[in-house]
Amino acid sequence: MKAEFWKQRWQEGRIGFHQDRVTPLLLDHWDAVGAPAGGRVFVPLCGKTLDMAWLARRGHRVLGVELSELAVHQFFDEQGLVPQCHETTCGTHYIIGPYELIQGDAFALDAALLSTCDAVYDRAALIALPQDMRSRYVHDVYGKLPPHCRGLLITLEYPQHEKQGPPFAVTEREVHTLHDREWNVERLAKHDILDQQPGFVAEGVTALSTTAYRLTRKHGE
Repeated sequence: MKAEFWKQRWQEGRIGFHQDRVTPLLLDHWDAVGAPAGGRVFVPLCGKTLDMAWLARRGHRVLGVELSELAVHQFFDEQGLVPQCHETTCGTHYIIGPYELIQGDAFALDAALLSTCDAVYDRAALIALPQDMRSRYVHDVYGKLPPHCRGLLITLEYPQHEKQGPPFAVTEREVHTLHDREWNVERLAKHDILDQQPGFVAEGVTALSTTAYRLTRKHGE
């Protein structure tokens, strides 16, 4: 998916992927991740998700990356915050309190920056990418996270032929294929949610589930 696709979605207000509440699977399973108190949590393709504010209230520092400048501005506006800004090779950094949001490309983040993260929370990034980009994403982005890193990954599963993504279906088998070399993967929960997603039903999707996985770097044990 090209950057302009996502920027246009935000400009046109076509952000059905944005939730007006904290993600239930985050509420239910974050403690199982074991992220250290006060640790820094990386949130790729963060948009303006309320999940970041929830993580901050839990005492974490948040490092988000987002292609859309509009999304970053809306997050801070809706939180009543006025961040400081500066430019680096990674993009435009917006910083205030526990938040550092980078308006830029997740693939352009350098290892020095991602090495400061104690955990990763991925609800919207892996499922936003088509299959031919997901392996590169895990290699180039997850691969820069430090040895002690832990994570919570949330995916969707549905018959891919019934709907054109994004969001895309990512099966449990693919999650293991993508991560097993560097990460221990443990499924924490799987829920059928088709009755909660009328948009999917309207597109003819006949089955829809969401799954939460705990990730732990193998060489960080």
